[in-house]
Amino acid sequence: MLDGVRQWLAESGSDPTPARVAQALREQGRVLGDAEVLGAAEQLRSELVGTGPLEPLLADPRVTDVLVSAPDRVWVDRGGGLELTGVSFPDAAAVRRLAQRLAAVAGRRLDDARPWVDARLPDGTRLHAVLPPVAVGSTCLSLRVVRPRAFTLDELVAAGTVPPGGERVLRALLEARLSFLISGGTGSGKTTLLSALLGLVGPGQRIVLAEDSAELRPDHPHVVRLETRPANQEGAGLVTLEDLVRQALRMRPDRLVVGEVRGAEVVDLLAALNTGHEGGCGTVHANAAGDVPARLEALGTAAGLDRAALHSQLAAALSVVLHLVRDRDGRRRIAEVHVLEREASGLVVTVPALRWGADAFRYERGWQRLRELLGDGAL
Repeated sequence: MLDGVRQWLAESGSDPTPARVAQALREQGRVLGDAEVLGAAEQLRSELVGTGPLEPLLADPRVTDVLVSAPDRVWVDRGGGLELTGVSFPDAAAVRRLAQRLAAVAGRRLDDARPWVDARLPDGTRLHAVLPPVAVGSTCLSLRVVRPRAFTLDELVAAGTVPPGGERVLRALLEARLSFLISGGTGSGKTTLLSALLGLVGPGQRIVLAEDSAELRPDHPHVVRLETRPANQEGAGLVTLEDLVRQALRMRPDRLVVGEVRGAEVVDLLAALNTGHEGGCGTVHANAAGDVPARLEALGTAAGLDRAALHSQLAAALSVVLHLVRDRDGRRRIAEVHVLEREASGLVVTVPALRWGADAFRYERGWQRLRELLGDGAL
């Protein structure tokens, strides 16, 4: 029934209003009551201009991710790990249609010639999709929900991401204008924590964000947001994160923020932090805080910066690493806080200063150095 209505609406160029749906049903020789017509209209509207059967999931304020791996395999993350839902699509073609329509809404191409897409929808939701045969069996669709309001630091304490009393250290970190990186794995809450911390920046400071996909939503009155852009079909118009960092430096930032450091932009970021741009920050993928120098070294080397030069800049540019983990129950928390230290060899290593504790951060050997950097605000 709905296939016939869908075809009639497409041929007539009509919107899926209840009146048009009722007319389409009459054209097919079907007579339905008002409730059935309204139900069909809502289902078609959801499919044609919404997110289809995924709409109730995306409307749930607890949902952070929606993952579709098959028509009957729709997963969500509500903050406690992945859960299989009862939501399903009619068939694999319905998943493909939704993925292609969402890509078109984002201004991107998704077809057999270009079978994957990574884009941001107008409401900020991050879209990633892969079509068969690259995705075996069915189109795979991933949606990362970006909430319009950032969590506050108090909310992160209540959620257990920050241990009791830990907010004093984080506030002192911002007040001291120390440069820092937030490290962690995928889905560990790096962007969430960074957005919350940027909300603590003084209202008189100008924050300039450079991101691959605009996901940061700091609650702050003076934020400039820059976002990368892929090349068009002719190969022109590419805007990289490296380009954005360079442009951001010309925009008088009090705080330069790189959403995720993962390429050649590390060279410009370290150079900026070494030339008077205090309080810069960003996120980086790493398995542990101790792995961050090696991760930055790999990125810098790929960008043409030799090892000695990178460690020299790193020692002067970066002060603190906050590392996030996600435990077996799916809860996100700050596992450790490290300070950076330069060894006699000239290489930079991280030294643990604080570790997670259920009742408070636990002091480690780098605490005295961190305390000196933070001043009295962390006491």
